[in-house]
Amino acid sequence: MILAVELKLTFGLPVLYQALQRLPSVDLVYIAVAVPEGRAARRNWDARVPDAVRLCRMLGIGLLSVRNGEIIAHADPGPYQPRKQHKHRAKLLSEFTRRSGDHNIGGTTRRPRMTAYREDALACASLLATNGAMKAAAIRNATGIATASALLRNNVYGWFDKIGRGTYTVTPSGQSALDLYADVVAARRTVTKPHPGNGVRPR
Repeated sequence: MILAVELKLTFGLPVLYQALQRLPSVDLVYIAVAVPEGRAARRNWDARVPDAVRLCRMLGIGLLSVRNGEIIAHADPGPYQPRKQHKHRAKLLSEFTRRSGDHNIGGTTRRPRMTAYREDALACASLLATNGAMKAAAIRNATGIATASALLRNNVYGWFDKIGRGTYTVTPSGQSALDLYADVVAARRTVTKPHPGNGVRPR
């Protein structure tokens, strides 16, 4: 078995490139990095170790560090088999499924990033702007957003005003958001069922 160790004072792309060049001609390749002197420098290295280990494992490379004459093995070479994160995957799928499209344009900072939660809030605000004060249950039924009541109650963006028990209106801030995200509102607006009314009893 042929084993190669690339020795460097710092961990970075140059030593990774060299290690990758060794892979076709040897059995195992390690990167060995000298842990820098100084408390702050060592803390910085310790913070980078998890990411360095993950990267080396993805490339099939081992990672060693040398500190005070002691060699520490952080990762051994081998095939990369990432651990599946099913909860994270389900969360991502839910986020993509709930969006009406990709409304985040690269390179623009004119408005906050669009998320499924923000889209839901816009749908509620749009309904209130069109129909006036409504009960949370009526908003939930009209929009099909199961979490509408919690969304209105939490009022993360300050777009809703509670004027009575379970009854909300849209605030000026919410109206401004509807103008800012007019394209998103238009893409999201679909008729799923007849409007059930605002759910507010006449006084």
